[in-house]
Amino acid sequence: MTLKIQLFNSEVAELMELLSMNEWQFHSNPQIKAATIKKSIENGYYSDGRETFWIVDNKQKVGVIIIDDIDDTIPLIDIRLTSNQRGKGIGVKALQWLQEYLFGVRGKIRIEGYTRADNLAMRKCFSNAGFVKEGYLRNAWENEDGTLFDSVLYAAIFEDWKNNVDTQTKINDLPY
Repeated sequence: MTLKIQLFNSEVAELMELLSMNEWQFHSNPQIKAATIKKSIENGYYSDGRETFWIVDNKQKVGVIIIDDIDDTIPLIDIRLTSNQRGKGIGVKALQWLQEYLFGVRGKIRIEGYTRADNLAMRKCFSNAGFVKEGYLRNAWENEDGTLFDSVLYAAIFEDWKNNVDTQTKINDLPY
């Protein structure tokens, strides 16, 4: 399997189809309407302060990566894979590509990603790509319908990436 990530250009119809035709169970809005996506595009969501990339596998667009706060030294990431492409290792490859791009090309010092605590597949992707669990936040994920979930923070830092090490955090560092 090959993974190729290309810069999202003006393929509005394709983005609307990918986002509206898939269920995003672990995102705040699991079913996005095409009209909502179109309005977001018109309002600059996929460009202002962000970079958006296609995830392409075997010449087929299978997902999208959105890098938020791209002008900050510590960007946030959002990765979405189509339903039929999940569980194939593409998420790990996308996270590895992100580190190459954000650390190696953009000179960032840290990358953060949050996911719902019950999204075990994404949590495994983060761990397998060298991201370290740094926080568990109770009732920190609010869905558009008002339901709350716990959230987990994973991060990669430049020094670990450069030295190919995983420095675990001191979650329980109090002396008692």
